[in-house]
Amino acid sequence: MTEPFRDPDLPLATRIADLRDRLTLAEKVALLHQYQPPVERLGLAPFRTGTEALHGLAWLGPATVFPQAVGLASTWDPDLVRRVGEATGDEVVAFHRKDPAGAGLNVWAPVVNPLRDPRWGRNEEGYSEDPWLTGVMGEAYASGLRGSAPNILKTAPTLKHFLGYNNETDRCVTSSDLPPRVLHEYELPAYRPALASGAAVAVMPSYNLVNGRPAHLSPLIAQVLRAWAPDDILVVSDAYAPANLTGLQAYHDDLPEAYAHAVKAGLDSFTQDDDRPEATLGHLRAALERGLLTEADVDAAVGHALSIRFRLGEFDPSTPYDDITEEVVNRPEHQALAREAARRSIVLLRNDGLLPLPPGTRRIAVIGQLGDTLMEDWYSGTLPYAVTARAGLAGRCETVFCEAVDRITLSVDGGHVVADPDGGPLGIAAEPGLFDLFDWGGGSYALRSVATGRHLSIDDDGVLVNDQPGPNGWEVRQTFRTEERPRGTVAFRHISTGRYLALESEPEARLDGRPGGSRFRLADDADAAAWITLETVVSGAEAAAALAATADVAVVVVGDHPLVNGRETEDRLDLELPAAQQAVVRAVREANPRTVMVISSGYPVTWEGDDPPAVLWSSHGGQEYGHALAEVLFGDADPEGRLTQTWYRSACELPDLLDYDIIASDATYQYFRGTPLYPFGHGLSYTDFDYSDLEVEVTGGRLVASATVTNTGSRPGVEVVQIYTRQRRSRVKQALRRLRGFVKVRLDPGRSTRIDWDLDIRELAFWDVVGNRFVVEDAPHKIMIGRSARDIRLCASFHVEGEHIGPRDAFAAPIPAVDHDEYDSVSFVDASRVSGDAVRSTAEGAWIVFRSVDLGAGAASCSVLATSVEGGVITLRLDDPLYGPVAGDLPVPRAGRYDLTEVRGGLAEAQGVHDLYLVFENAGITVATLSLCEAT
Repeated sequence: MTEPFRDPDLPLATRIADLRDRLTLAEKVALLHQYQPPVERLGLAPFRTGTEALHGLAWLGPATVFPQAVGLASTWDPDLVRRVGEATGDEVVAFHRKDPAGAGLNVWAPVVNPLRDPRWGRNEEGYSEDPWLTGVMGEAYASGLRGSAPNILKTAPTLKHFLGYNNETDRCVTSSDLPPRVLHEYELPAYRPALASGAAVAVMPSYNLVNGRPAHLSPLIAQVLRAWAPDDILVVSDAYAPANLTGLQAYHDDLPEAYAHAVKAGLDSFTQDDDRPEATLGHLRAALERGLLTEADVDAAVGHALSIRFRLGEFDPSTPYDDITEEVVNRPEHQALAREAARRSIVLLRNDGLLPLPPGTRRIAVIGQLGDTLMEDWYSGTLPYAVTARAGLAGRCETVFCEAVDRITLSVDGGHVVADPDGGPLGIAAEPGLFDLFDWGGGSYALRSVATGRHLSIDDDGVLVNDQPGPNGWEVRQTFRTEERPRGTVAFRHISTGRYLALESEPEARLDGRPGGSRFRLADDADAAAWITLETVVSGAEAAAALAATADVAVVVVGDHPLVNGRETEDRLDLELPAAQQAVVRAVREANPRTVMVISSGYPVTWEGDDPPAVLWSSHGGQEYGHALAEVLFGDADPEGRLTQTWYRSACELPDLLDYDIIASDATYQYFRGTPLYPFGHGLSYTDFDYSDLEVEVTGGRLVASATVTNTGSRPGVEVVQIYTRQRRSRVKQALRRLRGFVKVRLDPGRSTRIDWDLDIRELAFWDVVGNRFVVEDAPHKIMIGRSARDIRLCASFHVEGEHIGPRDAFAAPIPAVDHDEYDSVSFVDASRVSGDAVRSTAEGAWIVFRSVDLGAGAASCSVLATSVEGGVITLRLDDPLYGPVAGDLPVPRAGRYDLTEVRGGLAEAQGVHDLYLVFENAGITVATLSLCEAT
């Protein structure tokens, strides 16, 4: 008789329970690791979480490579993004058929962290600085990955990384402070669409802490994420994050305790110690033995893990995806889709009429260190082929190419640095060796031997060799900084290790029989660094200018290397294009006014000086990038891409990287008051569009709008009609603009279309800290329709009949300290190791304020739930933190970090409605709640 868990006609919950009940406790514990072992007596195969598939299948061999995620989002086309996810899901299944152990069906994609700060090293992995647009694109990609069958998953998509994760700098020990409004209005909304629709079925917590608590222990996993999802979701840890709970984060005393808390918080799968699970399982067994975990806790986690396996069809006789084979990998349809995605992701930032290039264009100079190469980022797949900008344009007309990097010689102690022809250690010779110097920005340089065509790198013994194709790997060993030394010399400092190139003699014969000599090895001491003379033999900028002068048009391809100067584990310090690349653009433009600057980067960039006549941007575009670029440059297709991030004029316009409060810091397009280089939503067409006849109505609980869009130019074109709203009066600070929707239209010259759009009025709600809920406020609003967040063509006012938020009732219940209205010099911290948030003063005179507190006829006393390791005093003031009347003082005694105690005090005469300030006279005071007692 077939076991009930193998009967697809039974309810899923019944099947899961049947299988779980057949497992021993030891077998169930074993399912809580990334590498789930087989259970042979029940016919269960091994199962592994975690196949990377961010913009195509990664790390497992050649597969279709699509544009980076931020590029996919710049298409503003959810259906296209869904189709890319669908193709990627097919290729994951094909690899799984070939190697079930190496390619699991639980995929770790998409990334839905809102791109709050473009300096984030992983910017290219996300979709947008707008949480709503991020949610739309994340749901689309996840929907494609999961497949179209209603009850069987093609793959099991996992949302990354929950929560408040936008910095690589000290990422495992920094805490992201998320006030309630930022949490509910900005961070959480990016996760909801994919979970609520069932498109994503798993979540990965992030490395950082949130409000002082490790994200892997967040109560929001159970309270929010699981509540949104219609079915079970699997929660998988990030790699090696569980050990951080007692290691870098030192949040718990030992691993059994830490792992028990993680499971209770909602973690179902430990990605720890690679494929060696025994240590992890031992800590979980110890937690059970010590009573820190119960079998019921394990059962809950196992149920979530098994749910995914059941929904992948593992225990069914067949699935709708059984006919997917290796033939789908990089098949012609996927190549065409990669080309379409790359083409439609390209953003035309500026155009003075140079583009599109006329059909009679005969000769193009393709210039730049990205002009004839395609980059793979850390989560890229392996390119099955590469159509570079040069290759794509060569198919249209005559092209000439200049890499535009300086060619140099290096000399030290009277000798010349030369490369070993076999890629071994560099040495010293009488005749100079030639090297190409690549400027990747931020002071990061890479060098390539002209003789060998290989990049200089540091081997495992710390010796300088020349055996790499370019910067690569988790630990990039091919990049250096230069430091000035006397007499015009420089020292080379290895970026990865921080150590210096020093010259050492090698008197002994080498193992290959060659005589010894000198070689370079890393040294800790800066004084030991070799003083190297760097001499330019050929100027890259001058060579580029000379070539550009011979062409009808110059196309300069600039941008970043995805593994250098900003990537996972490394944030950017600035946004400037590399100085050498900027110099090339200026030289080329001077030599040939018909210059196009093409930017290929995973984040917004800045540059100095005047703009070239035409500027385009795309993310690193995948295998078909060159064909896509040629189609846009020659006008075969209208540039469809639109920016999904603000392009600031300088990193100086950004708040601190660790300041996650976008409301208080006026960050992202929603609150930014400056004039950006290019605004959110920006992107030009080769034609012109007119907007007219806006009609707006609020009816039946919905905002309904329509407008006419007309192509007034002479070419067919694509327009992304963007709809924003602004609440014009409120109890709280509101966004200056917020994207509410968009419509993508394609119009022939002279043609018009009527766009219709409607929005549930409930979507205009904001998080009210008084009532701890979303509230639609009775207020006037404005609708703004246009081509970007700053290019508004139509607007109209409308009124929403909602709630009137009155003063806080001072006596109804204790007021959580985190539910204040404004603050100064406080951080958000954990009230306990399990749940609850609090605030802690970070300086003397710090304060929080509760606006419009109704004290009625008078408050007789107050109390706070507080603690302070050093002790301190909290002063209650009315209406002003410095000069307002003192209502009372609350001495906070010394106590442990989590030993919150009630501190009571009387109040001076205080009645009526006031802004109530809690002023912290000392740093290090933690407050969880404030309570007020009415005078009798």
